[in-house]
Amino acid sequence: METGKGQASVPKKSPFTPKTIIHQRFGTKACYKVEEVQEVVQNGCPGLVIPQKGPCLYRCSLQLPEFSVVSEAFKRKKDAEQSAAEKAIQKLGIQPKEDNLTVEQAWNELAGRLSYLFSIEFLSAIHPLSGHFRAALAREGHLNGFVPVAAIAMFDAKINSLCKYISSEMESNHLLVMSLIIEAAKRLADALFFSEEKLSLKRLTPHPPEIIQSLLKNEPNFPESISIEAVRIPSSTEKTVESVILNASSGIYYLDVIAKELGVKDASKILFSRNIGKASSDTRLYFCAPESITIVPSSELYMKQASSFKGYVNTIATYLSGQEICGDAILASVGYTWKSTDLYYEDLSLHAYYRILANKIPSGIYKLSREAILAAELPTAFTTRSNWRGSFPRDILCTFCRQHRLSEPVFSSDSIEPLPDLPGRRRLRDTLSGGDETNEGGLAATAVAQEGCSLVYRCTVKIYSKCQDLILLCSPKESYKKQIDAVQNVALKVLLWLDGFLDKVDMSVEEMTSSAKGFDILIYPQQFVKEFSLCQFLPKYRWSSATLAGNFLCPSYSNVQNNPLEDEVSSGMTPSSGSLVCVTYKIYLATERECTKEHLEGSEEFEFEIGSGAVSPALEAVVTQMSVDESACFTMELPSKEIVLAVARDSANILSLLFSGTCLVKCEVTLLRVTVPLEDRMEQALFSPPLSKQRVEYALQHIRESCAASLVDFGCGSGSLLESLLAYQTSLEKIVGVDISQRALARAAKILHSKLNGNIEAEQPTNRVKSAILYEGSILTCDSRLCGYDIATCLEVIEHMEEYDACLFGDTVLSSFCPQILIVSTPNYEYNVILQKSTPQYQEEDPCEKSQQESCKFRNHDHKFEWTRQQFCQWASELALRHNYDVEFSGVGGEPNKEPGFASQIAVFRRKDTSPVNADFTEHCDVIWEWSSNNSTS
Repeated sequence: METGKGQASVPKKSPFTPKTIIHQRFGTKACYKVEEVQEVVQNGCPGLVIPQKGPCLYRCSLQLPEFSVVSEAFKRKKDAEQSAAEKAIQKLGIQPKEDNLTVEQAWNELAGRLSYLFSIEFLSAIHPLSGHFRAALAREGHLNGFVPVAAIAMFDAKINSLCKYISSEMESNHLLVMSLIIEAAKRLADALFFSEEKLSLKRLTPHPPEIIQSLLKNEPNFPESISIEAVRIPSSTEKTVESVILNASSGIYYLDVIAKELGVKDASKILFSRNIGKASSDTRLYFCAPESITIVPSSELYMKQASSFKGYVNTIATYLSGQEICGDAILASVGYTWKSTDLYYEDLSLHAYYRILANKIPSGIYKLSREAILAAELPTAFTTRSNWRGSFPRDILCTFCRQHRLSEPVFSSDSIEPLPDLPGRRRLRDTLSGGDETNEGGLAATAVAQEGCSLVYRCTVKIYSKCQDLILLCSPKESYKKQIDAVQNVALKVLLWLDGFLDKVDMSVEEMTSSAKGFDILIYPQQFVKEFSLCQFLPKYRWSSATLAGNFLCPSYSNVQNNPLEDEVSSGMTPSSGSLVCVTYKIYLATERECTKEHLEGSEEFEFEIGSGAVSPALEAVVTQMSVDESACFTMELPSKEIVLAVARDSANILSLLFSGTCLVKCEVTLLRVTVPLEDRMEQALFSPPLSKQRVEYALQHIRESCAASLVDFGCGSGSLLESLLAYQTSLEKIVGVDISQRALARAAKILHSKLNGNIEAEQPTNRVKSAILYEGSILTCDSRLCGYDIATCLEVIEHMEEYDACLFGDTVLSSFCPQILIVSTPNYEYNVILQKSTPQYQEEDPCEKSQQESCKFRNHDHKFEWTRQQFCQWASELALRHNYDVEFSGVGGEPNKEPGFASQIAVFRRKDTSPVNADFTEHCDVIWEWSSNNSTS
């Protein structure tokens, strides 16, 4: 059984990895080249000779001056590199040092390493620490030659590795590493001098003057003064984060400059954090060592002394670094690197600081990957790889774990049967195949045979702390046709929950557990709270985009005008759910009268999928009202100062505008193009009128014949069917739509509100509708308000469910809702071969779907299944028999007596029993929008 606690202790590792050993010997002459390899796996289907792609693997070739080696294939690039280095070590005959040093051996090696660092040889080496030694020799007065112990502890990886053998607490206690270095230096009392006052080490024997002179000659000629922009993070939450300028020059130790900015004498009292942000950068937090703390080898004593400083803990700096920081801190990007002996530095602005904060939050990571902090949102659903823009969920989750110093997330996928056994009923494909591979209809036989050998995937992800404590487990019930989709979807679930948690970190354990359960997530509260305890001290940075000022359902926008650019193919097309749109947008911070305007963010071509939650609700609400080549300008609510500064590069002008108190945010957007979903493109290429319109006309014919007064549309989406019905004269007086998507219902409400009010105001209304309601809820659960309607429709909906849920829906509707007539339509899988031959050339394909494992693809990426005529007929016939209904079959698109039948197959159920329906169950749907002709003018 899985538990929240990992191993009691982590086995000690060798201080030197194979790559480290190769680097020690060859330096930059060792060249690693990693390339992707594709593994071919067994497809698990006898007789199917088409190869199936396996997971992406990596192989590394290592080129050394005398020879080269190639690694085996690994899932991770770094494993391939280490493998190549290990092979090279074996070929060279190098014997690595013992993996498990004794404590005494580690002390001896630590002293030996210190002796080497203070040698003349090390001064000219290209090493992050050698620059500190050279700078120490240029310090004036009593500081000359003194190297801060903190610098040695931070910038020499070998010393840190050796300290791990001496104390297991080293990794979480920076001062303990310093104390171990000091203890080792005492063993070199005849060569090194330790100053307790300066917390620094110095050679007892000065370096020869000629060595120092030669070093000074090789130093770069810096200007007299270098101005480096940095950020001061105050410990007091009442003070604001601000920019500071560090003035350094070639003759001054940069740590002394930072010390002066923090109000202490010199670099000896300065401590460092780990790298902040990207590991390749040298962005760190610099802060003062507490005055009253003496460095001793007892970490227990240190912790007791440090407890008296809790009142001065810098919560934001502590959160960014993952270690306790007291007092003010300086965030700067400056120091020495492996690349050269020169001092590296670059400006770090408030803009960069707030982007670093954003990169600690899942939605912030996604926004930064799109370079759209104000416009983009972390999508609520992973649709297709071809429609997804920005970093993929799995990559975002890995980045999040690294940012919070957690172990890499562990994904495990299982292949399962596509459809579980249904109670009292055999599975459709089992019934249809019946051991006879030559059943009627060649395409049907092919589909059944392929379905029988296909698998679906479920994925679980576990997140561990660095100490291997399990803190989070997500195990969704949903299954997917492709393994990569299962992985991306489980990662997205975790990200969405973490995003909500970080927005409200002060929630109770009960709230936390309950909200996680809604995402199929199990958390281990004790370990989870421990890892994210620092987050509760942060200000409430809310990184979600602003919404439109006013009513979201019926947003208004102004200054709509035609764009001079023309697009004959897409002109006049309005985006709908599932469409991939491309816009040009610009967002400004302006005063109310637009006397001053500062550009914040924009893009010449910004793509997103309508309905996936990938952009600001305000931007999507406006774009869905536009046609191609149309432009709009609208006002958005002013986001928080932190969000604006994360976007704006000119912090000074932006701050002056924000403090004026009269500014607002304006957005200008132009819709460039719309790419409709694949299913729509296929249908438009072959049918006139479009297949969707033919389905509406089919439903309309039955409504007229039945003289129905009430209609409920199950899975109404954006209300396309309900909107179309309002254009015809019918007997309908009440129409109802039910859907699970609140966004889709919001669009439906806007459209229906406009249409119905327009009809009331007209002299001769086109319909008799007196009331309309939209419900948010699942169509798989009973609700008494949906019972007893004259006619019910469910057009192109069931294929978006799992097959089991489609069967459950049929039973629920006919046994509980009991409409007089039910019309159900779904794609005919057998017709796909014709549709896909007619697909336009500009169709975008998912590269992961280019394999020919299936004779035909499904029409839409979101379809969980598509039935043949025989499968659909069996499902509907059994359903009607169980619930005392008659059923007849028809369709639209194609001909009934010509292969392969209709493009959309339709079943019409008619209730035999006309007695009233007794509805005594509860109401679970929420009313999203309601309209009545009696109060329509309000």
